[in-house]
Amino acid sequence: MDTKAKLAALRSVMAQLKIDAYLIPSNDPHQSEYVAPHWQSRTWMSGFTGSYGVLIITMHKADLWTDSRYFIQAEQELKDSGIAMKKLEAGKPDYNHWLINNLKNGDTLGVDGQLLSKDQYQRLRKKLAPANIHINYKHDLIKEIWADRPTLPDDLIYEHAHPYPALSRMEKIDLVRQEMQALRVNAYPITKLDDIAWLLNLRGQDVDFNPVFIAYFLLFEKEAYLFIHPEKVPALIRESLEADSIKIKAYHDFQAYFGFLQKPTKVLIEPTLSIPYFNQIDASCCIYHQGLVESLKAIKHPKELDFIRSTMIKDGVALTRFYKWLDEKEDITELNEYQLSEQLNAFRAQDESYVGESFPAIVGFQSNAAVVHYRPQQEHSKTLETPGMLLVDSGGQYQSGTTDITRTITIGTPTTEQKETFTQVLKGHIELAMIQFPTGTTAGQLDLLARKHLWQSGRNYGHGTGHGVGYFLNVHEGPASISPAVNSARGRQILQVGMILSNEPGYYKPGEYGIRTENLICVQASAHEGFLKMETLSLFPIDQRLIAIDLMTRAEIQWLNSYHQQVFNRLSPHLSAEEQTWLREKCLAFELD
Repeated sequence: MDTKAKLAALRSVMAQLKIDAYLIPSNDPHQSEYVAPHWQSRTWMSGFTGSYGVLIITMHKADLWTDSRYFIQAEQELKDSGIAMKKLEAGKPDYNHWLINNLKNGDTLGVDGQLLSKDQYQRLRKKLAPANIHINYKHDLIKEIWADRPTLPDDLIYEHAHPYPALSRMEKIDLVRQEMQALRVNAYPITKLDDIAWLLNLRGQDVDFNPVFIAYFLLFEKEAYLFIHPEKVPALIRESLEADSIKIKAYHDFQAYFGFLQKPTKVLIEPTLSIPYFNQIDASCCIYHQGLVESLKAIKHPKELDFIRSTMIKDGVALTRFYKWLDEKEDITELNEYQLSEQLNAFRAQDESYVGESFPAIVGFQSNAAVVHYRPQQEHSKTLETPGMLLVDSGGQYQSGTTDITRTITIGTPTTEQKETFTQVLKGHIELAMIQFPTGTTAGQLDLLARKHLWQSGRNYGHGTGHGVGYFLNVHEGPASISPAVNSARGRQILQVGMILSNEPGYYKPGEYGIRTENLICVQASAHEGFLKMETLSLFPIDQRLIAIDLMTRAEIQWLNSYHQQVFNRLSPHLSAEEQTWLREKCLAFELD
């Protein structure tokens, strides 16, 4: 079926169930960013492949709402589909307003409740109640029309084995139980896939780019239950889990166990719990928390940080070989964006601890680089030419850590405007890398640092400046986020020693070029008592041909020279003599007045 046929089929089912509008989000029942094919309903229905979007279908209209990362991409992918793209922008009406304006008093909005978290449902109900719009979350209408819908993954799970975990499974569970005791709760349902993987020191391959597996976990004071398709658990792991008093139950039995969570049991409830589960628990039994495992997971153990630093060397070596290969290509017109993404992945794969990409590589040349989350396709990729700007945002999943790095390089001579803008982005990047801040500072408070130089020339970027990063886990990890949304839960998150975030300001000129400079940074204690600072973890040079050095301060140049010296010192022992020569040239220091 094409998109228009799918819309017609869905509307037929809606009419039978007396549903006036149907909402299809992007997530799965675990509130994941990347989801297994079984839950890619919004993509299947609309053809839009971005990681975020909300599709709303009525009997006469179909609109997809997404944010600024995907405006250009969504417009292209939705063309002639019968679905219109709507922009989600701060301070402007969103899809809640659209529902109120397009539905009538007494109408019903349908949504698959498994995909709707407690918090999402409560916000939606609060918005729609004054307009007397009802919410029916009991039906997954997609399963009625998606004949060849993929089944849930059945790949085996595996241990994140010694020496990589800093703490054993039971040491982590004991930490969680101590927190549960302090909160006076007896039961803790854990639904986020990366939380479960981290807690149990297990990994999987059920979701592209994130080494997680489809499961739920229910933790009590003395026992625990892992809800998973049993055939996914190898015999040795099953024995190990049972030795730790963790019983294995079928994945679909999770909801049935909520029948046990009654008075006097106190249940820890997190915002991501799906509404059908939440509504089975008496309100008097609920103790609310933003994310217990998430907050523990975000603070990396010193042993984990040592592995992450070694991972940055592995990644930097792969990047050096990739950019040297590109630099020495005699005819760049033989290359396109897709080929570059494949070649970069091949260089990373030379390391034995490499598992795969941490997200789909963004390799954008010229105007494609202005599409913030552009992903090159084999059939539709730009060919390189001179002059031009190339943006490569990529990352790797290694047993020893997760990486995410962006570099923008020039092919040929850049324009004055490109150098000026690149330098403004770089100055913002350095501001965030150099900052010292008092203990108790929240993540959102730092966002301005990365933007102020762009703002002074009337420029800005529509995405956040930084996201948390996992340890051989999700490349986008809570609870902290450096973004303009200072009052969001992630923006209000207090930064703590051991947290890893990205530092990625950018600028995007639609139809022409895009710029982003990204390193991973780690919160560390400062020499000044009561203050914290950032340690830059990523290791690869920044293209000096794009820097307007006259716009840089002495302190910024010193930081850049010091960073490039660190890059060369740490990578060069792992490179051939020829590779060292190439890297040395890219890391040359600027002269100071």
